Amino acid sequence: MNITMSALAPTQVYHLLTQTIVPRPVAWVLTDSGNDSFNLAPFSYFTAISSQPPLLMFSVGNKPDGMIKDTVRNVLETGKMVIHIASVDLAEQVTVTSATLPHGKSEVAMADLALVEMEGFELPRVEACTIAFGCKLFEVKEIGDAPQRLVFAEIEQVYIDPKIIKNREDRLQIDAMAIDPLCRLGGSEYAVLDKTFSVARPK
Repeated sequence: MNITMSALAPTQVYHLLTQTIVPRPVAWVLTDSGNDSFNLAPFSYFTAISSQPPLLMFSVGNKPDGMIKDTVRNVLETGKMVIHIASVDLAEQVTVTSATLPHGKSEVAMADLALVEMEGFELPRVEACTIAFGCKLFEVKEIGDAPQRLVFAEIEQVYIDPKIIKNREDRLQIDAMAIDPLCRLGGSEYAVLDKTFSVARPK
């Protein structure tokens, strides 16, 4: 079956891509909405794109009513965000925080999540996550006919739970199975990381 992308509506393209580019990591992004309220939302158009500077990128569409999403609004106002890697046991809470809420209403409270101080960074982190990246805004780039924004985040601080770190002398090694990362598929489907294996690269 061959599909011509230009013949598809944007929603059809979205469903095709999210079911074929799998699994995808989930960026669980915390931003400051002001008045002691924090926004928390998941995005699965997400990846690391650069080591120098250390950049992450996630893509954000608009709200159903066409308004800019709170994550982008907040990060444009404050310049800061914390991007978490959620584990499988947080799937329900991650999904709950994908709801569209009025600006200033916190998904953190709605999902009954605890926040803790992130050492060396202005914003707190979700206590239940084993990995959190404290980031400053690098750039927001608007693309496409229907506004879609690419948020480029420069990592300033990283929290890693010691229980997912393997002992190794020459470099830090993270145990992927201990992270137990939530893997995004299409529709309402998620997947788990079942096993890892190694293949030696050519010299």
